[in-house]
Amino acid sequence: MSSSLLLSPWNRGFRHGRLLLLSSRRSRWFSSDDRISRSLRESYRVLQLPAEGRSSPAEVRAAYLRLAKLYHPDCGEPTADAGLFALVEEAYRAVLAHQSKTQQPDGATEDDEDKSRGNALQHRHYLSYEGVGSGTPSQRERQYRQVRVDRAAEQVLSYRQREHERAAAADGAMAERDARQRSHKIKITQAVERLVEDLIQESMARGDFRNLSGAGKPLNKFQHNPYADPMTHNLNRILIDNGYQPPWVVTQRDIREGAARVRSRLLEGRARLGDPMTPAERRHWERLCGAVEEELTKLNKMVDDYNLIVPMLGMQMVHFSLAREAARAQRVAEQRRAELLQVRQEERERRKEEKKRANSANRTPAKRRGLVSWVQSLLGY
Repeated sequence: MSSSLLLSPWNRGFRHGRLLLLSSRRSRWFSSDDRISRSLRESYRVLQLPAEGRSSPAEVRAAYLRLAKLYHPDCGEPTADAGLFALVEEAYRAVLAHQSKTQQPDGATEDDEDKSRGNALQHRHYLSYEGVGSGTPSQRERQYRQVRVDRAAEQVLSYRQREHERAAAADGAMAERDARQRSHKIKITQAVERLVEDLIQESMARGDFRNLSGAGKPLNKFQHNPYADPMTHNLNRILIDNGYQPPWVVTQRDIREGAARVRSRLLEGRARLGDPMTPAERRHWERLCGAVEEELTKLNKMVDDYNLIVPMLGMQMVHFSLAREAARAQRVAEQRRAELLQVRQEERERRKEEKKRANSANRTPAKRRGLVSWVQSLLGY
């Protein structure tokens, strides 16, 4: 059977590929004396080349590419067969090895062989993807990418699980340590309380509290508050009487006093300037604002500290702004200036009324004196 009849899918169909596989397997059963020649001839026959070995490397490569397109598992043709493709590839390698041995002195032959190997390797990358997927190369590539994504997701989940377990173990150890510390503090506190109680009882037994002023009298300074716990109210009253104040209360008082000083300084400085201001007054006002800005920076730092220790969120303060304070000082100064003008206008009106009343009062006695003198002159007095 000729090679054209064995590997011609256009003439005989796909069965010839199967026959080719069987004939190649039978060729291996011959003796070792003619195994090399018969195997080489079989390789040329598989590639559909003349058995004399006169084919050039380009012809061998073209024959291999043509058969690879027919029998490659991913070619999408009905003739695709992995076994036949492996047989064609093996034959192609055997022919290349034979040509490299017979044409070794020629330098161009080695280059052709390297190029042929490079061209052959571009078909082998279709057999990658770790054997995952099926279908065309693009479909297998998408499936392989999805498999890699799933693997990465599993690795991420396992890593997060390990980190969660490690964190849980660390939290458990920390919680156990905190519990031991709290237990130790409670024991110390109870021991101190027992010691203080024992000392108080010993002092009472010795009569140290009998000479206190007001002994046996009720504490009248504590008033009853129905909206607070009596014990808490009394304790707060004792703290206030002894001058104790919480830190946030002291900070709040300092902030209010500082804000009042800054506002008073701005208001006084603005009240002494005209409206509108002259260039000299404008420079004076800018210097005053620069000095006040430093004080506002310190106040804002105090506000930050106060917001960290204040017990209620609704009692927190916002930062002071120089532009807002300057606008407020100008507004209050204009309001005071308007009030002063109104007071002056009212004072002027009051003085006019007083002067008018005084003039009318002086005019009335003069009229009376003139009338009396006229009557007297008429009667001849």
